[in-house]
Amino acid sequence: MHGPAMSGWLLMALCGATGVYCLLRTRRETGERRRTARAEALMGFGMAAMAVPAAVVTPPVWGWAVYAVLFCAASLRALWFSRRSTHHLHHLVGSSAMVYMALAMAPGAGGAHGEHGGHTGHDVAVAAGGIPLLTGLLLAYYAVYVLRSGARLMPAATTAGSGGGPVGGGWGAWPELALACRLTMGIAMFTMLLTL
Repeated sequence: MHGPAMSGWLLMALCGATGVYCLLRTRRETGERRRTARAEALMGFGMAAMAVPAAVVTPPVWGWAVYAVLFCAASLRALWFSRRSTHHLHHLVGSSAMVYMALAMAPGAGGAHGEHGGHTGHDVAVAAGGIPLLTGLLLAYYAVYVLRSGARLMPAATTAGSGGGPVGGGWGAWPELALACRLTMGIAMFTMLLTL
């Protein structure tokens, strides 16, 4: 990821923690909720790996291809399961966005070699942003998603604060935490697209 190293480390930690929580949710959930938690864990860990500052750790050339293939497979899986749950359409957009970012950041695509010699500042800005229209559409999607998720979280927080604790006991049973994780990943995806 391009941009300040501190924001990259923060995004990495946030997405990694979100991935861990989603992975823990897979132990409690069954059926469709378990599939959703798995997809969100993969997204969290993938975003954490992609958010590592490029100035600190430069992924190998083949690493971007691995990201692209992995999230292409996740996109196909999300498309398949979207027949059962429309929430998987969001996973389809997220996985496709990860494929897009991996391809845009790969060496030779302009995104990952922007800091290397031989390029002017103007060339780097155009190349590092991927396809401007597609990046803009993804930014708009995630902006709307974040605002909607945040609005849905607000009433849930006031209800939980008025004595309605976790359903079934334990910290992992709060539905608000799953929604907060989705909100966190939406904000992280928006930030990563901005720094593309």
